[in-house]
Amino acid sequence: MGEDVGARTFSREDRARYREKVRRCLDVFAEMLRESRFDVERPMTGLEIELNLVDDAFDPAMRNADALEAIADEDFQTELGRFNVEINVAPRRLAGTGTAQFEEHVRASLNAAEQKARTVGAHMVMIGVLPTLRPEHLTAETLSTNPRYALLNEQILAARGEDLPISISGVERLATTADSITPEAACTSTQFHLQVSPAQFADYWNAAQAVAGIQVALGANSPLFFGRELWRETRVPLFQQATDTRAEEIKAQGVRPRVWFGERWITSVFDLFEENVRYFPALLPVCDPEDPAATLASGGVPKLAELRLHNGTIYRWNRPVYDVLRGRPHLRVENRVLPAGPTVLDTVANGAFYFGLVRALAESDRPLWSQMSFSAAEENFNACSRHGIDAQVFWPGLGYLPVTELVLRRLLPMAHHGLDRWGLDPAERDRLLGIIEQRCLTGRNGATWQVETLHRLESADHLDRPAALREVVRHYVDLMHSNRPVHEWPIP
Repeated sequence: MGEDVGARTFSREDRARYREKVRRCLDVFAEMLRESRFDVERPMTGLEIELNLVDDAFDPAMRNADALEAIADEDFQTELGRFNVEINVAPRRLAGTGTAQFEEHVRASLNAAEQKARTVGAHMVMIGVLPTLRPEHLTAETLSTNPRYALLNEQILAARGEDLPISISGVERLATTADSITPEAACTSTQFHLQVSPAQFADYWNAAQAVAGIQVALGANSPLFFGRELWRETRVPLFQQATDTRAEEIKAQGVRPRVWFGERWITSVFDLFEENVRYFPALLPVCDPEDPAATLASGGVPKLAELRLHNGTIYRWNRPVYDVLRGRPHLRVENRVLPAGPTVLDTVANGAFYFGLVRALAESDRPLWSQMSFSAAEENFNACSRHGIDAQVFWPGLGYLPVTELVLRRLLPMAHHGLDRWGLDPAERDRLLGIIEQRCLTGRNGATWQVETLHRLESADHLDRPAALREVVRHYVDLMHSNRPVHEWPIP
């Protein structure tokens, strides 16, 4: 959600001042785009993974402060819930063996962190939604102690004016309410970052939007929540509802949600930041002392702190990012659609497929988004979130077809070409895309494995639902540590 924000209250004057400041930032950002003041050489890719902490009984462990103290690694930090941590992986180039370096670094970091976290009774699990979560685990008392989370919770609930309803109809049905945004903490994700130039940004963002549903179908890993089997990627509707600032009457007026797929293809990165300012009121109206126009005029690089903080409170599934590194500004597409896990190898394979496919689409002579409506991309996203790897999707020239058929026939060759364009080592390319191919051929991803395992435990072992869910997590953790790709995981 952007920079750290301390505990405080906001006045009407704070909000008016922030609105004026964020608009000034937008004007300065437009000037920077006109003058092409961005780092475009040697584009980098990055990776973040949110993790759950569990105890020896595979229930959520509210120990992230203790775990982080034991881990003592600046790559790890808090997340919203006390049972969450996040690892931020240093950016690197894909060329050569970049993906293998990602995998090696993440595995080494997580293994070392797991050993240290065990000393305080916590174990790390990469999974989209932890199956053993219960309502008592998601209350205001289980927010992480960082003041920014309490402040965000307070501002979202104040904007809404009432408790948050959570209603999801899938294989089974869930209807409950929450008096805090902590259900958002149930939604642990993988985020891929791709640095792009201003001139390329629209093509890469449009490409990422067009394939978001495909990504979710292949990588779904969140079928269980509060003891119910819901969507294959339940994280999507849960995240949307857990951060919704709109009362029912406001929704009826067509006001846009803060968790947002979007509503149109774009022609510039400016379109997205301008939409943020035009459509969304401030949640955290904190002003920075910098005058961005003066900084730019003097030859400096403005932080655009208000624009960045505001952007961090609007949860697009593909989010634009403005950042400054070593005194040079750059732009990134932050791809936020995938859940965490199941393994580091699966995560890196998902990344290779995404990075290759979006490059192939972005550099295509005839853009996909000139042949496909934006609403069709959103329809694919929702269908794939609900049905996972069994979804039917629309694709220009092919009509409606199974997502696995689309990937095998059309998208894997494109990803192959895109990874060649990145300069990825051919053996790495084939190793990682082979995992995506086998997922399609076997029809197994994290979500299908969890559901099949749950049903087997309930029917063959006659376990009740709570006991079966604990066993699902126990087997999942063992297989996660094996780093075998999920399509090879046996059903217990």
